[in-house]
Amino acid sequence: MIYIVMGVSGCGKSTVGKLLGEKLSLPFYDADDYHFPESIKKMQNGVPLTDEDRKPWLTLLADKITLWETAGGAVLACSSLKQIYRDILSSTTTVVKFIYLKGDKGLLHSRLSSRESHFMPETLLDSQLRTLEPPADAITISIENSLDKMLVQILKEVNA
Repeated sequence: MIYIVMGVSGCGKSTVGKLLGEKLSLPFYDADDYHFPESIKKMQNGVPLTDEDRKPWLTLLADKITLWETAGGAVLACSSLKQIYRDILSSTTTVVKFIYLKGDKGLLHSRLSSRESHFMPETLLDSQLRTLEPPADAITISIENSLDKMLVQILKEVNA
């Protein structure tokens, strides 16, 4: 099984994903590590990525998902903001489960303003929120909960 922890910047994808990977004894991967240099530079300059910018990155991740599935599964932190992006990520397998970390704009801004050394500036949050198409078929978890409570809820859903 491939679990994709998704949501906008600042929702806790990497933190939750790492802990979920530990709990499930699965390797954790961060989609940010696979961004192409030109995309990182664009985001650092406060320019939102387009669908065309994202397509090669998503295709690369879909290929990686196939490898990770063959190796026994994984947890991936990836924004996966639009349904079309999620379709690309799950195009090579039927064993993908999305976990959507949902939060309000104020809390997300607060988290981003205290985050250091990340290429995604806080100014792009509004763009991500406009782009976000909340998934209908994902495990949805409120980021207002404690990290422990979030993990308990996710594990309960995963094991159901």
